Amino acid sequence: MQIEERSAGDVIVLDLRGKMTLGEGDELLKDKINSLVLQGRRKVVLNLGDVPYIDSAGLGEIVRTYTTISRQGGSMKLLNLTKRITDLLSITKLLTVFETYDNEADAVRSFSSSAKV
Repeated sequence: MQIEERSAGDVIVLDLRGKMTLGEGDELLKDKINSLVLQGRRKVVLNLGDVPYIDSAGLGEIVRTYTTISRQGGSMKLLNLTKRITDLLSITKLLTVFETYDNEADAVRSFSSSAKV
């Protein structure tokens, strides 16, 4: 798996590409998120549009990522879920935990609207 990092204002967009499976992406995501949190970057969008498959380890890492960022007072949103990933999150009831978006502009904008509440 590959991760490309982009900034949209104070929001970090991580474009994930490839399978997120045990030993193939889960550690990479963990290291990237830990690095961002240490830098004080706590508004993260995970773009999953180019992730064809997530196994239980990958799913666990997404949950761990969400928890890590939340505990630091930040938030994480998911972007461009494929049908397979949407179904996986629905079956595991995680679709109710994560905020998901089909449009990057909406995902980025959602951080500023939630900050005012």
